[in-house]
Amino acid sequence: MTKKLTDTERADALSTLPLWSPVQGRDAISRSIRFKDFNAAFGFMSRVALMAEKLDHHPEWSNVYNRVEIILSTHDAGGLSERDIALARFIDAAAASA
Repeated sequence: MTKKLTDTERADALSTLPLWSPVQGRDAISRSIRFKDFNAAFGFMSRVALMAEKLDHHPEWSNVYNRVEIILSTHDAGGLSERDIALARFIDAAAASA
């Protein structure tokens, strides 16, 4: 089972993820990303989906035209874990190269 980050681990990890925000009322982080168009957004989501499968860790997300809203939290850990941080870093890199 994946363990939830301690307060110190959480603060340290989030200091390296400036584009992510805490989710009100949950131990989760979120990010909204806008792309040039729907194709760019969908291509990004496809890349993230492949990595999510590899990590066996899946985001909560939605897509409307060129906007992708993402929430990360590890449900079986009851909050943020290293799995969320790893996926957030991948998402940031994938968004930067889209």
